[in-house]
Amino acid sequence: MFKSKRCAALLIATLSVGLTLNHGGQAVSAAPSKPAKPPVVKNVIMLVGDGMGTAQRNAIRLATKGIDGELEMDSMPYSGLIHTNSADPKSFITDSAAAASAIATGVKTYNGAISVDLQGKPVKTILEQAKKAGKATGLVTTAQVTDATPAAFAAHTANRSAQSDIAKQYIEKTKVDVILGGGEDYWYPAGHPGYYPDTAEDAEEGSKGTQGNLVERAKKLGYTYVRTADELKRAKGRKLLGLFANEEMFQKRSEGEGKYNPVVSLPDMTKKAIDVLSKNKKGFFLVVEEEAIDEMSHDNNGSLMIKAGQQFDQAVAVAKRYAKHHPDTLVLVLADHESGGLTIETPGDADESEDSNTLSDENGPFAVAHSKQTFTLNWTTTGHTAAGVPLTAMGPGAKRFAGVYENTHIHDILETLLFGKRER
Repeated sequence: MFKSKRCAALLIATLSVGLTLNHGGQAVSAAPSKPAKPPVVKNVIMLVGDGMGTAQRNAIRLATKGIDGELEMDSMPYSGLIHTNSADPKSFITDSAAAASAIATGVKTYNGAISVDLQGKPVKTILEQAKKAGKATGLVTTAQVTDATPAAFAAHTANRSAQSDIAKQYIEKTKVDVILGGGEDYWYPAGHPGYYPDTAEDAEEGSKGTQGNLVERAKKLGYTYVRTADELKRAKGRKLLGLFANEEMFQKRSEGEGKYNPVVSLPDMTKKAIDVLSKNKKGFFLVVEEEAIDEMSHDNNGSLMIKAGQQFDQAVAVAKRYAKHHPDTLVLVLADHESGGLTIETPGDADESEDSNTLSDENGPFAVAHSKQTFTLNWTTTGHTAAGVPLTAMGPGAKRFAGVYENTHIHDILETLLFGKRER
């Protein structure tokens, strides 16, 4: 995935030990120098492919661009590798809540926690700091807008399941400017259905809000509320709430079709969010998430994982186009963790896992773009794994993300680039 110049940047960042040579050829410590002034970062666009490990990225690339091709998320000048473990005392294998909280706050926590520490104390997030500095803020996702990854940047709760409370925090405390995604069930109280019908086949679907009618509350607080692609396109103003599904957006499809077909595409939501947030002269901080990569990996559904990944890459293209015309914009593409224990194989390869009674669910074959070759996808779990996940970056300060590091380091670098704070 990583081209030579990106690998070189990664190698230099990882292996550099800060030494120089004297005339006798002996290594001595380099003379201390004044820290360089942090690059000016006005805007941050962080795109999270939930559950997207290296194998997922490569499967998406092979199916879309071919063996020698590059995705938009690959053709970025700097790359890194993220360690994803949580601080959960029962399992270091992270969930999305703990992983996103670590990225958002710089503090590792237990699985299920939303930006609180191990004692349950709230920890300020990088998005909250951006808001305090006068920047506009936004959350875009194909999941419920109150799901773990977006929630970790703009809310605090001991349990990720408190989605109505998270929604209330968004509009009343954090005052996120743009909120786009699914999950209207958590904004309406039980017995008050929203715009999107709940499916009779799923007993869990249905309005289940615990904080009153939060859609009406948002309107009173100045948010423009939209429910369709057309309404989103026509929406004006600087505060925008869009709920485009009762639960996750990729569940909005005809019965039995099994298609990934959100009512509003992730690229379109991303573009609208940037259009609205960029009106703020002090800049903005935007988090964009594709949740279906994770969910389809949990279901070991390779074809829909790839389709979701292709849409995610188009959202990356939207962010990159904006950044190319606004060089004070930092773009990060990353994952919170890997899901499914995915491998890419040649069709017909013997499944060695059969001899060890290990789960192995194979998908495919899939066509390699611009080639007569094919590949299969082999899954080893329906859960999360401890595999490191890739990050790619472009824009001011992007080189600071080259290397191998803990997920908390992302927060620390952003804090330095945005506010000039010293890294921990």
